[in-house]
Amino acid sequence: MASSGSEDGCSEVNGVLHETSKKILTDLPAELLEYILCFPILNNIDISNVSCSCKRLHDVCHGRGKVWGHQYKLRWPRLLKNYRQNEPCDWLNEYRRRHVVGLQVRRTVESVSRRFFTEVPCVGQVLGDSFAEIESLGAPEHFCEDELLSILYSDRRKSLTLKYYAKKILYFLRQQIILRSLKVFLDQPSEEQSALEGAVLVDQYCNPLAGFSLHSISTQLQEIADKVKKTLRIKNSSHPSLRANQDDCFVVEDLELQRQVVCVLNSVLYEQLEYKGNECDYYNPLNSYIHQVLLQRTGIPISLSVLYMTLARKLGVQLEPVNFPNHFLLRWCQQRRGSADIYDYIYIDAFGKGKQLTAKECEYLIGHQVTADYYSAISTTEVLLRMVGNLLNIGKRGEGNYQLLRDSLDLYLTINPDNVQYLLLQARLYFHLGIWPEKVLDILQHIQALDPSQHGAVGYLVQHTLEHIQHKKHPIEPCAKKRSAPEHQEVHFSVGLIMKHKRSGYNCVIYGWDPKCTMCQEWITTMRVHQLSYGVNQPFYNVLVQDGTCRYAAQENLEPHSAPREIAHPEVGRYFSEFCETHYTANEELQALYPEDTPETLRTVQELYPSPDASLEPPDPPGTPPAQNATGV
Repeated sequence: MASSGSEDGCSEVNGVLHETSKKILTDLPAELLEYILCFPILNNIDISNVSCSCKRLHDVCHGRGKVWGHQYKLRWPRLLKNYRQNEPCDWLNEYRRRHVVGLQVRRTVESVSRRFFTEVPCVGQVLGDSFAEIESLGAPEHFCEDELLSILYSDRRKSLTLKYYAKKILYFLRQQIILRSLKVFLDQPSEEQSALEGAVLVDQYCNPLAGFSLHSISTQLQEIADKVKKTLRIKNSSHPSLRANQDDCFVVEDLELQRQVVCVLNSVLYEQLEYKGNECDYYNPLNSYIHQVLLQRTGIPISLSVLYMTLARKLGVQLEPVNFPNHFLLRWCQQRRGSADIYDYIYIDAFGKGKQLTAKECEYLIGHQVTADYYSAISTTEVLLRMVGNLLNIGKRGEGNYQLLRDSLDLYLTINPDNVQYLLLQARLYFHLGIWPEKVLDILQHIQALDPSQHGAVGYLVQHTLEHIQHKKHPIEPCAKKRSAPEHQEVHFSVGLIMKHKRSGYNCVIYGWDPKCTMCQEWITTMRVHQLSYGVNQPFYNVLVQDGTCRYAAQENLEPHSAPREIAHPEVGRYFSEFCETHYTANEELQALYPEDTPETLRTVQELYPSPDASLEPPDPPGTPPAQNATGV
C-alpha cells in the first residue's frame, strides 16, 4: 500500500511539472517556439505529438510554417531544388504526399523480383509494367525518383535485389522524361534547334543515370571558349569576339577575323587541351556521348564536330554540319553566305585536329568521289539521325549489347517514327528478348499500316507473339533443385559462394548449377569440354564474373576463393539480397530454386573462413530460377 501511495504521489508531481513546463513553453513567442521545434533532435513524430498537445502549439506547427518546412528539408533534402525560395508552401501537405508516395513506390519495387524473376532476364517487361504501376499513382515524378534514389543510396551491401530493380525502374523512368523533352525539342522550328542540346538529349537517354545536364555541358564549353578568348586577346586585343557575352548571338562578318578565331580555337582545343579523334577504339559508344567526349577528350568525327561548331558559334564564327559519307565534316563559307557552290567553302575536319580541306581534298578522306549533294549543310535533326545511326550500328555489331541497341532504336524511331526497316528490327528485338509482347503487337500493327507488303514477316511475328502472351498467362513453374536428390550427389559447391577459376584466374559468384553440362554440342565442342578430366559428366555452374560477364564453368575448374571479395557484376542484385563479407545471401527467388543451398553455403563458409561471431542462421526459402549462360568452362 505504501508503495502504491508513493507511485500515486510521483505521478501527481510529474503531472504538475508537465503542466507547469507546458504553461511556460506556451508563453514563449512564436518565433522562439519555432526555433526550438526546429532542433535536429526532433523528428516528424515528435512534431505531430507536440502539435496535438494544445491549440497554441498546434498553431505554431501549422502546415505553411517553418517547423514542417524544416522537417521536410531535413528528411528529403534532394527535393529542395523543386521549390522556389521564399515561395509559400504547405509543407505539412507536401510531407504527407511525399511519405505516401514513398511507401507506394517501395511496395512496387519490393514486388518486382517476386513477380518477374525468370530464367532469362526480362528487363523490358519488368521496367514497362513496374513503371506503369508507378505512373498510375499519379504522383509527382520527382517524388518517385527521390524514393528510388533513397533505396539506391542505402547501405551498399544490403537490399541488393531491391536496389537492382529500383535502378532499372529509375533508368526507365528517366528515359521517359528525356524522351518527352526530345519530342518537345524536335517540335521546335529548325532554326531554334541547337545541335549541342540534341546531342545532350541523345547522351542522356543512353545514360539516364549519369549526373550531367545541358547546363553542366554548356558550362564546360564556355570554359573552353573563355580559354580561346584569353589566347585571342594576346593576338588581337580589339577582336570583336572578346566583347561578346556568354548568351549573345552574334556573327563576326570579316573573314580575316573569323580566321583568327578558327586558328586560336584549333590551338587551344588540339594543342593546349589535347582533344583528338579516337582512332584506337573508334567503335566505342562512349565516343558518341558528349559528356564522355569532354571527360576523355576523344571522340569520333560527329561528336567532335558538334563541340567544335558550338565553340565556333560562341565566338562568332558560323559553321555548318556536313553529312559527308563515313566522315562527318563542318563547312566554313569563304564567300557570300548561303552560296550553293561547294568550292566557296573550306571544310573542317574536327576529327583530324581541325584540318582545313578543299572540296577535292575531302574525297581523299574516303578514297572515292562523291556528288555535290554530299557537301550540303544539313539540319540539326539530320545530325541527330546520323549520331543515333552510329550508335545503332555499334549496337548491332556488339554481341549481346541489347541495351544500346534498344536505346538507339527508341531514339531513332522517336526522330523518324515511320522507318519500316527499324520498326521491324525493334519488333524482332523485343520478340527475341521475350519482352513486352503487347508493345510488339503495337509495333507490328504500325508496320502493317505503313507497308502492307511486310505482311509475311509481320504475320509470323504476330502469331508467335500471341503464343507468348498466352504462355505468360499460364507460366510453367520451374522445378526446385535439391542437393539431397541422388542425381545431385556430385555437386560440391552451392549458390552464393565466391569462387576462383583455377585456369583463367577470374573471381566469380555461383548463382546456379546443373549436375551435368546442359549446353548444346556446338558449345561443348567450341569450349573443348571433352579435354577436361571429367568432360561433360560433372557439375557445371552458372557464375557472375568480376569483369561483368556470365559464364558456365566446370566443377573441376573452380575452387573457393581464399580471400573472398565483392563481385562487381551488374546482375548480382538479381540473384542475391546481401553481401556478407565471405559470401552472398541468395534472395527469396533464388532460394526457392535451390532450397537446400543456403545452409550448405553457410556451413562451407564457416569451415573455410571461421570467425568468432559466425553463428549464422539460414534465411527461409521460396521462389523461381536463374538465367542460363553460354560462355564459360
